[in-house]
Amino acid sequence: MENDEIIENVKTSIISMKGVGTTLLLNEEDREIIQELEKKADEMTLMGLGRGDNKGVKAVLKNDVIFAFTTNMDFSWPEGPNVILMHNECVVGQDLDDEAKLEEMKSCKDKLVIGNIVIYDTSVLKKMDAKNNPLIVVLPPKPCEEVECVDKVCNVVLASPSPPSDEYLKGKMGLDNLHGTGTFLLGFDFDCSCN
Repeated sequence: MENDEIIENVKTSIISMKGVGTTLLLNEEDREIIQELEKKADEMTLMGLGRGDNKGVKAVLKNDVIFAFTTNMDFSWPEGPNVILMHNECVVGQDLDDEAKLEEMKSCKDKLVIGNIVIYDTSVLKKMDAKNNPLIVVLPPKPCEEVECVDKVCNVVLASPSPPSDEYLKGKMGLDNLHGTGTFLLGFDFDCSCN
């Protein structure tokens, strides 16, 4: 199977996912621009909580092939956590999808709930120094079962880009920054010894 055919099969799998709109095969220039945008985004404060570390995008950028795709409100995010809060190498919080668990966390005096993000021990907020020892907001790499099953691909990684990369990608695809639309990056390698 030729690489072009594998790429086309991956694109078909992405498009078949519920809530996916436009897809774009990224080139080397796009990869470099996104790498720079993510580097700058990592230095900014994320969600008012701390410095970013988009491990997902960093992993995608190492892949042979990268697709960007848009999503709408029907897209099912990968199972969480999709945001992990770290301080001094320890997990101190994360996002939760479970509404009942979020409600339970709200009633705990030592926990703080901000939207769907839970900080497990509020004392960490008193200990941290936003300039010298901030929280790290990690966006982890995620699997994508729909693409992992495509023949002759491996090391499939799904990632949520930072707002600057999201804006860049939407611009490349000729899309407005509409409420409820987002972007994801999906990277993969061609058949390798991981099977």
